[in-house]
Parts: sequence; C-alpha cells; structure tokens
Amino acid sequence: MKTQSYQKILQKGFISNELELEQALIIERKLRVLSKENPELAQSRTQLRAIIKEYEKVIWNKDSKITDKKIQESDAAELIAEQERQFLANRKKIIKSKLTELGINQQDLGQILGHSKSYISELINGINPFNLKDLIIIHKLFGIKLEDLILTTIPQKESEKIKSSILKINKPKLILGKKDLVLV
Repeated sequence: MKTQSYQKILQKGFISNELELEQALIIERKLRVLSKENPELAQSRTQLRAIIKEYEKVIWNKDSKITDKKIQESDAAELIAEQERQFLANRKKIIKSKLTELGINQQDLGQILGHSKSYISELINGINPFNLKDLIIIHKLFGIKLEDLILTTIPQKESEKIKSSILKINKPKLILGKKDLVLV
C-alpha cells in the first residue's frame, strides 16, 4: 500500500482513482486539524479540497452511471484507506510514546533526521510519508519493530499475481499463509 503525499496530489492537480480519493479525504481531515497550528497548511488544504470536489463531480455526479463494479471499487478503496489510517494512527502513537519515554520532542527528532519541526509533524501525522531511511533510523534509535513502522500489507492485485506465480512455480516448500498475503 503506497500513500501519496498531498504535495504529489496537488502537483498532479487531479485524483486518478477511488483509493487516491479516500486517501485524499483522510489527508484533508488531518490538514484541517494541523492547519490550526500551522496556518501555512490551510492553502494546501483548500487546494486539496478543490481537487477532491472535482473528482467527485466528475465520477460521482447524478448523471454518471453508478455500476456495481464502481461501488465495489469505492468500497474496497475505503477499506484500504481505513486500514492505512489505522496503521498510521498506531505508528504515531508508538513514535510519540517513545519520544515521551526518552524525553525528546518532535523538534529533536527533526534535528536527528534532518527535518524541520513542522515537516516532522506532517510525517508523524501521516500527511506525508516517511522515507525508508527515516524509518530505519527510528527503528534503530527507538527499538521500534519495523512491522510497526512500515505497512506490510500487499495490495490485492499484487497478492493475486504472487499467488498465481507460486502456483505456477509448484514448489511445495514455498508456502505463504493467508496472514502473509493480506488482501487489501
């Protein structure tokens, strides 16, 4: 599962699919809260909201044909985005707990990782995705399990390709359980 940064959505200027829509809706809500302490985020939130409205106007207008497939795609995207939101909320809780435990703040973490306090806030709150280097440093520095820092679910399309490949290879020792190939 790959979260897009809101800046990439703003640069692109449009939303391509239901998953991007659901992710954008979650980010927009987070930006609403964060813009109270970081007013510079208010303009980004307004731009993101306009992009969301445009997508909804085109895809979900009263004149468009709402098919079962379209509804299933929307439901699946909503589920994926919610799983991602829950993961990010848990990761935030774990990181903040470690910061408190060690007596450091987000600004200190930003200094360690080479980011500003406001950018660290965006990373911790899931507005922008952490890069792998930052997550590895947090893992090593705080002793947080990588599974708590990196979302390890596999998107359904990829999961189905993997299952198909495993069947074709036909090696009895090569087995992945349902838990390993979480369908999202």
